[in-house]
Amino acid sequence: MSEMKHESIDNIPKNYINEHEGYEYFRRKFVPFGGAKNTLVSIYEIPPKKAAYPYHFHHNNEETFYIISGEGILRTPSGERKVSAGDLLFFPTGAEGAHKLTNSSETENLVYIDFDVVHEVDITVYPDSDKIGVWGMGINKLYPQAGDVDYYDGE
Repeated sequence: MSEMKHESIDNIPKNYINEHEGYEYFRRKFVPFGGAKNTLVSIYEIPPKKAAYPYHFHHNNEETFYIISGEGILRTPSGERKVSAGDLLFFPTGAEGAHKLTNSSETENLVYIDFDVVHEVDITVYPDSDKIGVWGMGINKLYPQAGDVDYYDGE
């Protein structure tokens, strides 16, 4: 991105994702991947009793959420806590930054801004399902952690 960006949230296209039970969201990409050197900024709307993503942590990318409206349950390594409008949440890299945000409302969307510091490659760990994700530089794939192979296997 070579210049300052200014946009009304209502003018940013909203993408709807509903690929698995329990996970559903609307996402507006204000600063999409490739739109800046090391930053992603998205606005998420999570329907009642849903989450956007499973419990996970990043090895390279940091995240900060600002809750605009609604209420949720944030799961972290130290347990669960309630979050609501006005809360700022920071997730460092590594296992101590693991998180999952679920809308706790029966009727209202949970709306938040996700500010990400990104790198060319990130490894994301999903502790509950024992998977890892490799994101960036032309690869976006998930693998089971139990799929270890010898370094020279297949050579």
